[in-house]
Amino acid sequence: MFLPNRNALHGKPLDAADAETLGIAGADTVERFLAHRDNHVMTPLHALPALAGELGLAALHVKDEGFRLGLGSFKALGGAYAVLRLVLEEASKRLGGTMDVEDLDRSDVRSVAAKMTFACATDGNHGRSVAQGAELAGARAVIFVHAGVSDERISAIARYGAEMVNVDGNYDDSVRQAANVAAEKGWTVVSDTSWPGYERIPGLVMQGYTAIVREALQQMREPPTHVFVQAGVGGIAAAMAGHLAIVLGDARPTFIVVEPSRAACIVAAAQAGHVVKVAHDQPTVMAMLECYEASQVAWRVLARAADAFMTVDEDDAIAVMRRLARPAGSDPVIVAGESGGVGLAGLLHAMAENKSDLCLDGKSRVLVINTEGATDPHRYAELVGMSPADVLAGKLVAEATS
Repeated sequence: MFLPNRNALHGKPLDAADAETLGIAGADTVERFLAHRDNHVMTPLHALPALAGELGLAALHVKDEGFRLGLGSFKALGGAYAVLRLVLEEASKRLGGTMDVEDLDRSDVRSVAAKMTFACATDGNHGRSVAQGAELAGARAVIFVHAGVSDERISAIARYGAEMVNVDGNYDDSVRQAANVAAEKGWTVVSDTSWPGYERIPGLVMQGYTAIVREALQQMREPPTHVFVQAGVGGIAAAMAGHLAIVLGDARPTFIVVEPSRAACIVAAAQAGHVVKVAHDQPTVMAMLECYEASQVAWRVLARAADAFMTVDEDDAIAVMRRLARPAGSDPVIVAGESGGVGLAGLLHAMAENKSDLCLDGKSRVLVINTEGATDPHRYAELVGMSPADVLAGKLVAEATS
């Protein structure tokens, strides 16, 4: 499905609160917090000249979040950042004065953090980020996982000391249970989705994601003309679309949101004009995008800043994983998880079906995001036919013989 957004910005500003969250000052704060992290490095931006030539594009770049902060996913930027911000805010209230990132290791700040419990629901990657943030701050984390979350992803979260709670049902069921239990126990919910009355913390999570687009703009010689970004509840797509609209203004790229056809809650919101819950039928292989109701705050941004919405099928996502693992020509090997290459799958579909609708041609410079590496290595091997290690070993051999 392809759905143009007739209400895209065209000079209309974002909501004031969203502009503040996703603007330059917010991105500056994220950058300061990242600079404090021992393992922070800018993630790579890969050029794919062979695929760009095959598609008839001027350039195609992939921002590879499979290396982000040791967690293998862009989500490393959101949940942990929100937890650290919330700990410092609470410490500022209890201790007096204004605490900032350099105060996180103070014993009195850590004493405050030790009394705080952070809860969230997750498909895997967001929970890992929240758990890591809690561990860094010295706080407690309780992570709610639904039946579709793999054992490998659950183990990866538990390694950060989080308490795991299993929930019957799907992601949206786990979101509700996390919110209900947290309310009963006085815990702080750090969700990457929002609902009426709960927007600030998801806004902080989205603010963390602005680092991706800021880095990409620094790494590219020229800004992109088109950006394809996948969506679950819409957080990363909204963060990127909103920040691009603010920093580039009228020169912002055409922005396309890509979803699984089996979990297309953003498309449903675009059709209805407001957030709606879509029916849960068959699960999607794109496990990190299996969400059936868009985030309220993310949709508010995307309703203004996205130019089109589209869906891709199961085979599209798997084909892109395999294509990135076995690239043509001089293109680099990229390990993309089940949801990682969905933006690129959207581009490939658009080049076949919607090229003229989006003005994609030989002058187009396209940016896509690999949102995750092989965060479930066993599942990756099943779908690609090679383990992540074997894929990367092939890359090393190719580099050594070139």
